Amino acid sequence: MVLDETGSLETVELAALAPTPTQDRLPRRFADFETLGAALDYAAQGVRGLNFHDARGKLVRPYRFAELRADALEQARRLIAAGIQPQDRIALIAETGPEFASLFFGVIYAGAWPVPLPLPTSFGGAQSYIDQLRVQLESCDPTLLIYPPEIGSMCAEAARLTEVAATDWDAFSAKPAPEAPLPQAKPDDIAYLQYSSGSTRFPHGVAITHHALLNNLAAHSHGMELVDADRCISWLPWYHDMGLVGCFLSPVANQVSTDYMKTEDFARRPLAWLDLISRNEGNSISYSPTFGYDICARRMSSQTKASERFDLARWRIAGNGADMIRPDVMQRFVDAFADAGFKATAFMPSYGLAEATLAVSIMPPGEGIVVELVEETQLSGGTARADRPQRYRAVVNCGKPVRDMAVEIREEDGTPLPEKAIGKVWCKGPSVMVGYFRDEAATEACMSDGWLDTGDMGYMSDGYIYIVGRAKDMIIVNGKNHWPQDIEWAVEQLPGFKQGDIAAFAITTPGGEETPAVLVQCRTSDEQERLRLREEIRERVRSVTGMNCVIELVPPRTLPRTSSGKLSRAKARNLYLNGEIKPYAVAA
Repeated sequence: MVLDETGSLETVELAALAPTPTQDRLPRRFADFETLGAALDYAAQGVRGLNFHDARGKLVRPYRFAELRADALEQARRLIAAGIQPQDRIALIAETGPEFASLFFGVIYAGAWPVPLPLPTSFGGAQSYIDQLRVQLESCDPTLLIYPPEIGSMCAEAARLTEVAATDWDAFSAKPAPEAPLPQAKPDDIAYLQYSSGSTRFPHGVAITHHALLNNLAAHSHGMELVDADRCISWLPWYHDMGLVGCFLSPVANQVSTDYMKTEDFARRPLAWLDLISRNEGNSISYSPTFGYDICARRMSSQTKASERFDLARWRIAGNGADMIRPDVMQRFVDAFADAGFKATAFMPSYGLAEATLAVSIMPPGEGIVVELVEETQLSGGTARADRPQRYRAVVNCGKPVRDMAVEIREEDGTPLPEKAIGKVWCKGPSVMVGYFRDEAATEACMSDGWLDTGDMGYMSDGYIYIVGRAKDMIIVNGKNHWPQDIEWAVEQLPGFKQGDIAAFAITTPGGEETPAVLVQCRTSDEQERLRLREEIRERVRSVTGMNCVIELVPPRTLPRTSSGKLSRAKARNLYLNGEIKPYAVAA
């Protein structure tokens, strides 16, 4: 069933499917609502909506906001009939599709708190996924887990281990939904819990209020200078803050039609993402971490000219965030797709984290990728040595703080630092989280007087934010700080290696000294070639950092990822030290 222009239901044949319109007569409101439910109530008065596509980019389900609202209200009544109370947590496996969308808003309308949880990844296996779900279910203590039928056995096992009631969403949607009064949410009520992508062993459920969410969404749309001709295209997962908040909740609160392909479909056919953008006749807004642009640029290298397949001239905002932004990768993408009309000025670097709802800073539209060259001794907090040549890293400008957000750079002891000085990034504003769910110690460890310690290191320059790395990833050898990214990037410059193949972290030697270890995914089975690679990597790292590192070659697909696909150095270190990552033996 779909809705016609007046909002009434009509049946259409599959062949007649058409995407929801980009333009609408409904006056646009920029997330200026008191609650998320009120935002959907308003969006449902127009003709825009969400559009779900298959792996080849074919539209399989247009889903107008009016239809989403009708389904969500029915889900809310179903939840209330099942005994769900306000503030109950409802865990939802966040598969990109109308089922999750209607359940998420159904939980909102019922006054409970939706908790999006990840889908299984292609690495780690069933037991790894069950373990991850189990830990997150123990953390959020939900009344109910609802999941896609296709992964029912894994979800049911995680629910059994945690004694959580569970059902698949087909079975749940078949339950009766009798009329019932709905609770009225207030702006300061918790809207949902968001788990940070890296939270597997010690998960932190970020508690976000309706007011915090809508403030950030309004600030985000303001920073992007959203216009009526804009349309969003996304493959980002809905269990990660950039996908959930930036590409699902923001289109609802700002009334933007959006085209989706599933994350796993993007992984198999990344260029289908660019096909979707090419077919959009309005302005395209689409976000990706660095690795998404990298995959597309690499796929084009062996194909025909980009202009023969793509038209990217109307891609107005190519957002970039969620991991360290690599200027070399961004340039490679421009080189690959400039002849298809892609403009480098479309890039919009940003910086954010779930604890701030989503966005802390965004680059003003049209400014593109801007870098500053920073000498490595400044990055590591040391002083330059006359007997060593200076080396520089290009640090990307992540834009200006979004509206209502204050940012400070501070010393370890909390003392504010001046312009250009590198320190910890702190932020404060209406969209900062209430805290971590049922974890006062973790909340107090990162919050002080309303200020949030982001855990990132950076500096300010002329009102813009530059992020240089994660404080917790820092490798300290002989009193000198080293960023693992610098070591990893050094290895990536060697032929045959790419981003994500390398993990650098600190280990303690039997003599009690801290030294860097570098795990490198290796695809060759020839022992002599592995020996040569190991020495080449060792020399490369020594030439760039001046350090001798432990170099370990490991099989492909060994290095662990977070649920959003980013390399997890902390988990790689733990697995390596526990003997669960087994390097190739060194040839005698």
